[in-house]
Order: sequence, then C-alpha cells, then structure tokens
Amino acid sequence: MKSMFRDQRFPNRLSTHGSRRQFLTAGLGFGSLALESMLSGDAIAGGAMRHVLPDGRPHFAPRARSVIWLFMRGGVSHMESFDPKPALNQYAGQTIAQTPFADAQNPDRLKKVRVVVVNDANGQQRNKLYPLQVGYKKHGQSGIEVSDWFPHIGSCVDDISVIRSMWTTDDNHGAQVQFHSGRHMLDPRVPTIGAWVNYGLGTLNENLPQFISMGPRFFDVRDGHYLGPAFDAVTLKVDPDNPLDFAQPEGDITPQQQQLGFGLVNRLNQLAADQYPHDAQLDARIKSYELAYRMQTAVPDVIRFDTETESTRRLYGLDRNETRPFGEQLLAARRFAEQGVRFIQIMHGGGAAGAWDQHSALKTKHAELAMQVDRPVAGLLKDLKQRGMLDETLVVFATEFGRTPGSQGSDGRDHHPHGFSIWMAGGGIKGGVAHGATDEIGFHAVERPHYVTDVHATLLHQLGLHSHRMNVPGHKRLEQDYGHVIHDILA
Repeated sequence: MKSMFRDQRFPNRLSTHGSRRQFLTAGLGFGSLALESMLSGDAIAGGAMRHVLPDGRPHFAPRARSVIWLFMRGGVSHMESFDPKPALNQYAGQTIAQTPFADAQNPDRLKKVRVVVVNDANGQQRNKLYPLQVGYKKHGQSGIEVSDWFPHIGSCVDDISVIRSMWTTDDNHGAQVQFHSGRHMLDPRVPTIGAWVNYGLGTLNENLPQFISMGPRFFDVRDGHYLGPAFDAVTLKVDPDNPLDFAQPEGDITPQQQQLGFGLVNRLNQLAADQYPHDAQLDARIKSYELAYRMQTAVPDVIRFDTETESTRRLYGLDRNETRPFGEQLLAARRFAEQGVRFIQIMHGGGAAGAWDQHSALKTKHAELAMQVDRPVAGLLKDLKQRGMLDETLVVFATEFGRTPGSQGSDGRDHHPHGFSIWMAGGGIKGGVAHGATDEIGFHAVERPHYVTDVHATLLHQLGLHSHRMNVPGHKRLEQDYGHVIHDILA
C-alpha cells in the first residue's frame, strides 16, 4: 500500500509515501455517511478553500523537517529567565523617574524609550523597580547569562539562540493568540503557525497527524480557521489507553467486524470519489477519516515508553514527580518527531491565563514552574542531539510576553509586551547566540526588535517555506503577518 524509506538528507527520519486513491481501495474507509453531512455545513464546502492546495513540497531546500513548539502560558519573566538585569537590584525601590533611565539626553544609555507613568490615588508613581528574584550565571563557551532557575537549560546554551528583543501589542493573555497567529485577539481569527506548516508541507508519516497539540489551551482552541478544520491540531494526551478523545470504537467490536464495516464504507467513499473526482475538499475530508482509523494503533504505539532506557527516562525527569508530567510530553514529542510528525505543540501552565502569570509570589511560583520544565526541556535537547536529530528538529521555547521591571503589589510583576525573550535551537539555528537586547532595566526591546511573526517566518524558512508564497484567495494578509526571517541566528 505504501513504500517506507529513510530520507537521505535526514537519515533518522522515517518517511512514508502512498497514493490517496490506494487508501480508497484498501478497505480502510471511514465515515462516508457522516462525511456527507459534515460537508453540507463545513466551511470547506462553503468555498473558503476552493483553490489549488500547495503540493506539499518545500519551496527550497529545508534545514529542518519538524518543529517542537514549547509554549509557557501566562508570561515568563524575561529578567528572571534569559535576560537578567542587574540594574534592577541597584535601583530597586525607585521609580523610573528617579533613575538615570528616565534621562533621554544621557548619551551613556542604550536608547531612551517612552515610559508610561502610572500614579496611585495619592499622586505617587507606582511600579517601583523590583529587584531580581533569583541569581544568574554565565553558561557554556558563549557565556550567555541564564537565571539560576534554569540551570539545565543553561547547560545547553551553546546549542541555543536566545532572542531578547521580542515585542507584541496585546497586554493581556489574548497575546497567546497573537503569538501563535500574529493577529490581536480582537481581530478576526486567522491560521496559527502550526496550521500554516500543516498547510504548506506534505506528510512524512501517513499513520500520524501532521500537527499535534498537547497541554492546556484557552482563548482560541482552533488553528486552521479560514484554511479549514483539516488544518487544526489533533489534540492528544500522553495516555496509551486513551490518547485521543472519541477515537475508540463504541462497544465490543472485533477487528474482523470493524474491517467489514470499513469495507462497506470504502465502497461508499469510492462512489463519492468517482462522482467528485476533482474535489480536493472531499479528498481531504476522506483523508481525515482514513487517518483517524490508522491513528487508533499508531498513536498509542508512539506514547508507550516501554522501549526507552532508564537513562533516557531520567534525562526527561520521569523519575521525579514534579518533572514527570512535562517530561512525558517531551519524550512523546521526540518520539513523534522521530516518526515524522511535522509540528508538535506543547503548552505548559494550566488555568485560563496560564500558570506563569505571577502578579504576586513571583519568586515562589516561578521557581516551582521552572523546576517542572527545566530538566525535561534540557533532556529533550540533549536526547535530540545524541540521536542525531537536533539538526533536523527545530525547538522553540516561547511565552506570550514578559513581566514588568517594576513591582505589582509587593512581590509580583505585571504583564509586559514591550520587550521579552524566547529561544530557538536545532534545525539550522546557531547555538550560543544572544540576539537583540532590551534596555538596561528590561523595559523595551531596543536592539534588533522582533515582532512575534518574525519567529514564524524564521521557522517556516528553516522548513523550506516562504511565508509570502502561502496565501489563500479572498483572505488578505497584512505585511506583518508574514514576518521577517531572523537571518542573524541562522547557521
């Protein structure tokens, strides 16, 4: 039914090829009657996608084949993670107006920026500078400073490009939508970066989804939007007995009985395919049902860790209660990437806003959350590297915005979209790079600032896709939707 081969450029990647029409004649049909009813009300059938889909080939030679997208929901403090600011300790307790950073004429300062002054009921300026809540050290040969809350990631810094000059426009947690799509939450919804990858590239394994999401999502749980639901993420749990909601047959059905049902549905699918031979939307919908069947066995096999060694389990933190949940997701991510899944998205931090949203008790809560992710993330990078997969797998560690250099209340920081940090590794990204900068107190991105879609453009570029070449007729994209490739961090 399909041939299996290893890509010569990426020998660790197992790939599959097969004809869609082969599946229609292979006795694996799935849900044709439901298919007709779904198409009658589906946005795809409404004409939103009536154009020629991409052929699944990169526009140019790729440096990466898969993406593992790690998103810390709530807003990680950049000062207490990957952009330490010792000046906060020196001027702690003072308002910005009381420090040298308010003097726009001082030539010794990097660049003066607009500061919004907020007064309390007594006319006194709020948001006094808040000292760093944790120490930091230089790591690796590159000497990049990383917070002491992330020592394991710090040990991998020579494989990482830290981008310290991110900015966005949403100052509330709808910025999670903006980071993934490039558009403000109040704008009409547009496809996310994972959907664009799913849309632009062909599959590397026809038994698994192109785009997987694990972990908590709020605000917007769809991805495809005007591309159609076929480009949404498939939501999975690291549970071999029930990885995908509603994926198991109802009742006690033997494999033989299920196969008989598939044979009948396949005949109905074939009739529909013959009647609409040029309907790409019908073909895509049939593909989704075929995939649902194949996933019943393929997905549980990937998230069973029986074959993993004890040393690998420890590497991801599966031996400790605080690191096991996230570690299991990252180990699953490596295994999915190994099997050819294009985009694996993992969200960390429960609650509507996200657990990283520390308006109070930042020191205690950030330390706890960092402990949950630091060792597993470093384990992922080390595991990918030792298996020869890091060169072909692009890892992104991101959050929707940073935290204010001033305090909120007595022991927290507020939302801060004007300057914050993310990092990227693998997939042709330079290691040991600190790119861009915020000012001396972490207030604004002042050196090589990057809007969030610059991350998208860079990611697509490494996958061999040009963001300007992926458009859908009838849907106008803004220039900033495309972003600009961050060439300075490319190897």
